[in-house]
Amino acid sequence: MSDAFDARWFASRLGQATRRGIAQETAALVRTGVLPVGAKLPTVRDLAFELRVSPATISQAWADLRRHRIISGRGRNGSWVISDSFSPRPERLMSGQQRLDQGLNLARAVPDPELLPDLRDALAHGARAEGLNSYDRVRILPELELAVRRSWPYDASAFLATDGGYSAIHTIVHALVPPGAPVAVEDPTGLRILDILEDFNVPILPVACDAAGPRPDALAEALARRPALFIFQPRVHAVTGALLTAERLGELGRLLQGSDTLVVEDDGIGDVMDAPRLSLGQLMPDRVIHVLSYSKTLGPDLRLAVLSASAVLVEEIQSYRGFSAGWTSRILQAAAAWLLRDPATAVRVEEARRVYRHRREVLAGEFQRRGVSVQPGHGLSLFVPVMPGRDATALLGAQGIGVAPGKNFSLASLDFVRVAASCLPPAEAPAVAEAITRAAGWASPLDGA
Repeated sequence: MSDAFDARWFASRLGQATRRGIAQETAALVRTGVLPVGAKLPTVRDLAFELRVSPATISQAWADLRRHRIISGRGRNGSWVISDSFSPRPERLMSGQQRLDQGLNLARAVPDPELLPDLRDALAHGARAEGLNSYDRVRILPELELAVRRSWPYDASAFLATDGGYSAIHTIVHALVPPGAPVAVEDPTGLRILDILEDFNVPILPVACDAAGPRPDALAEALARRPALFIFQPRVHAVTGALLTAERLGELGRLLQGSDTLVVEDDGIGDVMDAPRLSLGQLMPDRVIHVLSYSKTLGPDLRLAVLSASAVLVEEIQSYRGFSAGWTSRILQAAAAWLLRDPATAVRVEEARRVYRHRREVLAGEFQRRGVSVQPGHGLSLFVPVMPGRDATALLGAQGIGVAPGKNFSLASLDFVRVAASCLPPAEAPAVAEAITRAAGWASPLDGA
């Protein structure tokens, strides 16, 4: 098949010699079935010679097709057609979704709906929001800014309401990262962050973590390549449950002060944790973007996060939002402001913290009884080790238990699974721990008991 689609074959069918034209016409060949799935593409150098363009033009066109998951591969092994579907997809997120439709879903670390505050009074307040139904693009309602400033981890100069934490990250990446510039991110990290970066087709620089947070030596190595951004979680690691220490944050800050890299602090867990909020914003106010999501505490259907940054950076981020909605619903902003002031909501959030902590501790204790080294950690889930080479995800799926494989959260293949404890009744913890222990390949001392 590879001989049938050589550089001359392509050159005879491509009428444009620009990056966009080559990508579009190659995609059209795939869409119409002329170039089938499995076909190998000619080398960059050979096709550049036939089309009389630079190799960089072909490389850029192939990069566009890779971003849309139409082709795969690069380098000496070449590239080939892998799909005739043309819509970019969050592959890591979708691979997890396939396991969520049946059985016991422990793949997503989500809040328990029974522990979220009642939204009725808040939404009634939101329906009377200042400037309701105006097309003026408000960055953040004054009442929401006043409410978030009370507990913000530093004295920020500007705020922006966004449609959730990952929407904020997506917008930040597209607004502030030049094409092809590398981005450093803690490893492991949120799978949706990797989906966003892979879709944007930027080099990803993983920064290894330990129990105290991103390792300074790993960050120093990444900073040597001058990334546009460094993205990390400034309180609780949503994947591993590790707690970032103030001492470690100080070490990272001293390294980052000597660079030009923008710092994105992605607090996706929010106040379902009682750990103190941390930020480098006071140290580097012109280069820190602090993002706090309210989905876990106030409810995912509020679709709300707030970010702070310098006025210049907020303006750049807001300008990019002009390509889409342009502002976050005033109704939802005002509702969130009401909830943040409401004493009953504060009591509800405190109760959620207690319940989540208890569920983590019970499940972690069941693993420990079976000889599996699992710490209760913080947040909404546990990170459970798996024997190397063991496909625990598939084995558990066959039993109707969904967990998230470690590889979804890293560019490497991690021998772990993430197990959500947030919605698991403690009475079910022994059976779940037993099933996961066996699927992970560990010999339980309770066998035969």
